[in-house]
Amino acid sequence: MGRITETVKVLLIINVIFFLGTKFLFPQAQELFALWFPLNPYFEYWQPLTHMFMHDQSSIFHILFNMYALWAFGSAVEARIGQNKFIFFYFSAGLGAALIHLAVGYFFYYQGFQAFSDSGFSPDQITSYVNDAYKSIVANRGQYSIPNSVTDVQAVQGMVEAFSTRAVGASGAVYGVLVAFGMLFPNAELMLIFLPVPIKAKFFIPALLLLDLFSGVTGFSLFGQNIANFAHIGGALFGFIMMWYWKKNSFNDKRWY
Repeated sequence: MGRITETVKVLLIINVIFFLGTKFLFPQAQELFALWFPLNPYFEYWQPLTHMFMHDQSSIFHILFNMYALWAFGSAVEARIGQNKFIFFYFSAGLGAALIHLAVGYFFYYQGFQAFSDSGFSPDQITSYVNDAYKSIVANRGQYSIPNSVTDVQAVQGMVEAFSTRAVGASGAVYGVLVAFGMLFPNAELMLIFLPVPIKAKFFIPALLLLDLFSGVTGFSLFGQNIANFAHIGGALFGFIMMWYWKKNSFNDKRWY
């Protein structure tokens, strides 16, 4: 957690520019650059990349925590693995997070699709319903109706949420960086603000991931709502795979272990 490295510095600047530009100059950028479900009319092919530079406009804490983690852990990782590897690693982890997030979204979407099909709805009727539900959410502050003939209400809710919710933030890429830090510096001691007890990175980071997995499966979060938990897990997973491969094949010096 020493001096800021060059790539981390550039990433911090780009994120801040996107945040301020979206907030004060171009609010429509949220719809354009956030990551939408591929069947949503707002989806564009560049969003798996651009969503990494967008952050929640309702609170400064989203970008603040992400950028702090990027500086604190990313600089140490970049200094160890080098600039080129870090650039590849960061964006690969972010894209991996987007991939897992969308895959989970498809899972929930097709659970709802199956619930409608079991109730006798045609594919065209289902598509029309989801689009109407999304329009109702936008117009009525999150409110929409579910047909009485559909018995699996929870599946429909998951379907509509997957279709209607956009993902923003560098969190997926940052979680990849966290995993890389834990693998490179396993005995570094870290602390949470609300738990001021030093915990080694090799225990701290897996515990953080287990909390995300718990929140993603149960829907209960200790850190607030509207968190893309599976994107965090996706970034961490891709980060682990890359670091495991590099440590096994590239980092032959004892300093890497």
